[in-house]
Amino acid sequence: MKAVVLAAGYGTRLQRDIENDPTGEFKHLGGTAKPLLPIGGRVLLSHWLRALTHTACVDTVVVVTNALHHEAFQTWAQEFPSVKILNDGTRKNEERLGAVACLQLAVKHFGMDDHIIVIGGDTLFKEDFSLRAFTERFAEVQKKDEDSSLVLSYQCRDEETSRYGILEVDSDLRVQCMKEKPLPTETNSRSACPCFYLFSRTTLPLLDAFLKEKEAGPIEERDAPGTFLSWLILRRPVYVYRISGRFDVGNLPSYIECDKYFKEQLKNPDIYLI
Repeated sequence: MKAVVLAAGYGTRLQRDIENDPTGEFKHLGGTAKPLLPIGGRVLLSHWLRALTHTACVDTVVVVTNALHHEAFQTWAQEFPSVKILNDGTRKNEERLGAVACLQLAVKHFGMDDHIIVIGGDTLFKEDFSLRAFTERFAEVQKKDEDSSLVLSYQCRDEETSRYGILEVDSDLRVQCMKEKPLPTETNSRSACPCFYLFSRTTLPLLDAFLKEKEAGPIEERDAPGTFLSWLILRRPVYVYRISGRFDVGNLPSYIECDKYFKEQLKNPDIYLI
């Protein structure tokens, strides 16, 4: 099994917040890629690498970043022998390839033919998430059908449905459809889906088909990783693993909240994510 971390974004909202922050308290974080932000005394991405290493569930971790932040990721990766840094060649947000194209880039560049854990580089989860339990659940759904993939979901509030991809699932926790940012009146589900997927190896050839279908469309149709997931659900079995919630560092208030939680409230840091 491999892991691909999607870390080629430019964090425009967070950087704008830092520049406009009147206190100047976070000025030192200006220009830092979101996955490299310090969270509770440890780089955000290092929380994932620690768990991936401890559980030994993957043999390779590929981090896809951009030319602007490539050097910083190379420096960070020096303490993690299993990590490979891949540069997508872009230098500004307007040039971005999109998350799905970045995933495909990693698959093709390293000739991957294995199950792949896809991790959004700016996301962490609440303490009930367990990488070991998640991969065990994946093994169970694989017994049903080798084409099966597994994704996360958590319950969001009514007013939050219009911010996320919302999954509608059956009694077996198989996803029936994904609605992109629906109004609360447009779905009974409140199952938000963060960027953390375990794709079956048989799913990987479909990346080409998806991108070929979307190549003439706007970047938004292939930018967010959920666009591929929504497309995949109609073609392959996708199941849900439920968790209680996530942390996001998309803007300065959410970063401050996340960092404070890890410094003051994290109960079991030694087994976090494991």
